[in-house]
Amino acid sequence: MEETHLKRRVNETKFQIQWGDTDRAGIVYYPNYYKWFDLAGHNFFRSIEMSPKYLEEEKKIIIPLLEAKCSFEKPLYYDDEVIVYTHVEELKTKTIQFHHEVYCGEKRTGYGYEIRAWTSIEGDGFKAVPIPENIKRLLMGN
Repeated sequence: MEETHLKRRVNETKFQIQWGDTDRAGIVYYPNYYKWFDLAGHNFFRSIEMSPKYLEEEKKIIIPLLEAKCSFEKPLYYDDEVIVYTHVEELKTKTIQFHHEVYCGEKRTGYGYEIRAWTSIEGDGFKAVPIPENIKRLLMGN
């Protein structure tokens, strides 16, 4: 992991590649990276004691995905042990950009980001609302 990330709150999501995550060639099927980014983002919220379930049920906030991108560098295979390092790259008034890096041992196999909206549940609909300052501090690790 790059040294610049050490100043931010970084969450680690660890898991082992399952057989069903691979394609016919035995290599991880690329959409799984997006599934792992989603898991890692949710785990990031859990690490600050704000699980998505808590946010929805107690705070009436959901964090829908607006955009995602991934770059693939090296293949992963069945039974590989993986760590996804996640930090907040950018906070805007109503959005959060998570940066994810996927590692197998010392080698980075891919990286990317997700942009999520801080969204209030209002009656039958949803509305993007400003992220509270105390939440911003928690997300950044301040």
